[in-house]
Amino acid sequence: MRVSNCIATLVAGIAIAGTALAQDAPAKKTGGIMTNNAGMTVYTFDKDAGGKSACNGPCATNWPPLTAGADSKASGDWTVITRDDGSKQWAYKGKPLYLWSKDQKAGDMTGDGFNGVWHVVKD
Repeated sequence: MRVSNCIATLVAGIAIAGTALAQDAPAKKTGGIMTNNAGMTVYTFDKDAGGKSACNGPCATNWPPLTAGADSKASGDWTVITRDDGSKQWAYKGKPLYLWSKDQKAGDMTGDGFNGVWHVVKD
């Protein structure tokens, strides 16, 4: 009986830990595109280089960074960069990630191709 209780406790712990990890991910694939946890489309900016954001000031007002918390940790293809203002931003495969202020609802992709330098993250 003790062994089965231990196994049940272990399985429950693993399930809870897996759920916590999934909820902590900064973005996810939805219908073949990357979205934040609210379902809003995530973008990259061609002018970013070397894991550094080139979108600051008014640019960041229109293209809000996908912010990372102070305790956020890099994992796999996900990294955390420090912006010019000292805030933290998620990057995927070395590319800083953004939202687009004109996207109004989950699934909108109105920023894709904007000025030829903004792109939906597909992988």
